[in-house]
Amino acid sequence: MLTARKLTLGRSLQQLRQVWIDAGQMARNRITGAIRPGLPPEDHHLVQRQIDACLLGSGGAVSAHARAAELGRVYLDLDLKGRRNFLRLLAAHYGVDTTDLRQVVDHWLEVSLDSDAQSGRLKAEAELRTTLRSARIRLLTQFNDLPEGIKFLVGMRSELIALKGEDPQLNAFDREFKNLLESWFDIGFLELHRITWDAPAALLETLANYEAVHPIRSWRDIKHRLAAADRRCYAFIHPQMPNDPLIFVWVALTHGIPDNIQNLLSIQGAEVELGEANTAVFYSISATQSGLDGVGLGSFLIKRVVDRLSRDHKQLKEFSTLSPIPGFASWLQELTAGEDRGSGNLSDAVGWLQHHGDLNRIFSDRSWVRDVAAVDQVREPLLVLCTHYLMEAKRGESALDPVANFHLSNGASIERLNWLGDTSKRGQLQSACLMVNYRYRLKDIESNHEAYHTDGKIVCAKSISGLLKT
Repeated sequence: MLTARKLTLGRSLQQLRQVWIDAGQMARNRITGAIRPGLPPEDHHLVQRQIDACLLGSGGAVSAHARAAELGRVYLDLDLKGRRNFLRLLAAHYGVDTTDLRQVVDHWLEVSLDSDAQSGRLKAEAELRTTLRSARIRLLTQFNDLPEGIKFLVGMRSELIALKGEDPQLNAFDREFKNLLESWFDIGFLELHRITWDAPAALLETLANYEAVHPIRSWRDIKHRLAAADRRCYAFIHPQMPNDPLIFVWVALTHGIPDNIQNLLSIQGAEVELGEANTAVFYSISATQSGLDGVGLGSFLIKRVVDRLSRDHKQLKEFSTLSPIPGFASWLQELTAGEDRGSGNLSDAVGWLQHHGDLNRIFSDRSWVRDVAAVDQVREPLLVLCTHYLMEAKRGESALDPVANFHLSNGASIERLNWLGDTSKRGQLQSACLMVNYRYRLKDIESNHEAYHTDGKIVCAKSISGLLKT
């Protein structure tokens, strides 16, 4: 009992000690103006004072640059909690001034009714545009002039994305932030670089760390992807972030469209002579900057690389992907667990699979891949089901599968399903080892893109449409 009392007293004294430490730190901060790493509410006024000074813009360009640099240093010195509090502060207190907005809108409505006051109406429109540009966006723009300022802002938006959840103020802030970055990362500002084996080691490590589809297993692996005569890697680079590829794509030059990723990635495989290669295969595309989510660089990268390869290698006639199908397993498990299992060959395929296949084994038991009889038994129903998933499973008007939606949105068509195309553990878990080729026909890219975005129409080869009717 005595020991327990001593432990309780010890904890109480420790808590009291921490309270006194915090009180002392708060008092010192008030005297010195220092901002604590967690940015507690008591320190908000210190940050707001610096933000307001940046927005006031007194003094010349040198002073403005110094104020922005100091505020940026404050943000970087905060811990994760503090940076999140900083972002909440911007979201809550530095949006569009609603009082000013009402006045400007009223003025615009007033002058817009006068058909003879064109100059007044145009001036009111300019005032409206200025008022709709929030204080926080004017603040963020100042960071762009700092060394590596744009990289700082991309990192800041990455933290905002992780924080925002369903909060309306944070989401409004993020929409503004995204629009700002879209203007700075416009395709016209980006440079397409081919990454080769003699690139700096730090750049190669970036490729290895951010490869999202087929992990790089060794230095021999990445050397093969970069140095082999039939391999290419291209990336978008922003001039203000020269050492940071924003998004990159791996390409293999092949004879014909491949159907198996293990064969394509094999280091021991024979290289294809450039003169014999007639197909460029995009087998992985990865982004490195989560702060640019939603900016949409991937579609431009594919098209720019197609243009580059067409120019550099006139013999290339086909442009295709060898792509994973990441959502198939979860869709199929949900379908078989529900009461509505479709009709026609979709219902037949589900029934066959339930009687002759074990979904748990198909998607997770590694012995299934080596069981030739079991694999052959479910081949046809799985191909039918996967075709229905890619062609008919939708989120709104768009394909449910994220990879399918990406390529179809870019103007590709579905060319072929590949049985046992990815026998890795990940491939089995996601799609029962199935892969798909999306084909980019240069003459059809624009019409496919328009049909998909206008009507949700998916263009496919006859081998694919035939599986819907099997």
